[in-house]
Amino acid sequence: MLGALASTPFWSMSSVWAQSGALKISHQFPGGTISEGDFRDRLTRMFAAEVGKRSGLKFEIYPGSSLMKTNSQFSALRKGALDFSLVPLNYAGGEVPEVNIGLMPGLVTSYEQGAAWKNSEVGKELSRILLEKGVIIVSWIWQAGGVASRGKPIIDPSDAKGLKVRGGSREMDLILKEAGAAVVTLPSNEIYAAMQTGAMDAAMTSSTSLISFRLEEVSKSLTSGRDKAYWYMLEPLMISKATFDRLTKEQQVAVMAVGAEMEQFATNAARLDDSGVAAVYQKAGAKVVDLNAATVKKWQDIARNTAWKDYAARNDNCAKLLKLAEKLL
Repeated sequence: MLGALASTPFWSMSSVWAQSGALKISHQFPGGTISEGDFRDRLTRMFAAEVGKRSGLKFEIYPGSSLMKTNSQFSALRKGALDFSLVPLNYAGGEVPEVNIGLMPGLVTSYEQGAAWKNSEVGKELSRILLEKGVIIVSWIWQAGGVASRGKPIIDPSDAKGLKVRGGSREMDLILKEAGAAVVTLPSNEIYAAMQTGAMDAAMTSSTSLISFRLEEVSKSLTSGRDKAYWYMLEPLMISKATFDRLTKEQQVAVMAVGAEMEQFATNAARLDDSGVAAVYQKAGAKVVDLNAATVKKWQDIARNTAWKDYAARNDNCAKLLKLAEKLL
């Protein structure tokens, strides 16, 4: 892919552009340091430091949606108005429906399965679609998730009936609606306020966000993803193709190599948060429950008959991606 990308018309102006100014990395998560805090923020800092060492590129990191609104990041990448973003891929589903496969309930049920996407047919097809839209995945990052609730824990689908729940994607919303819930749509950095005011009863989000956004302060129960989960979210570090095209070949190689190296760190950190979130909520006095295989299957069965069918019917690309992803089940 690198060779093909490097042959674009912008290539000739790369050396001059690449040395001027810092590349901007935006994300919605709380800021920290290279060694402390939300691992997604740490990853961007580790990435920037290592790429800088290898290539001389300079970076500026904007945590907490401090550069632009959370839901504006993907569009900005496509236009070349933003260089890098680490963001849940499905947040862009409104403009590129294919990316909703990044948070498809029941489709990915382990970190190993998610990691296999990158070099499999589904990963290559997703990368092709994103490239056409002006975006390149630098680091493939998967996260399991759980459910924080102001009341009783949501374990079985029937537990969601009558509650106002944030699913996080069109497809998650479909399974919640099938279970009898009313869905609430907002990015993860707005969950706390909605739960605090009672505008929302429960929220599905990654283990890391369950910790970083301090949702234990507004929750009485947690369904964790530490053992089993019925959804895993693709939350990649991405670069604008316009930015990538302007880098020298050596800089491109550094960006992609370091991005790949960050993936194992991300998986290890996500697993630690899957375990650590339970302790955080227990300490705050919340009830913590885990899922078993039978419960995961109940949610997966609902997803097959609702979210998966809806997604496949969106367009031919969606249908193809779903078929390719199912090969890894």
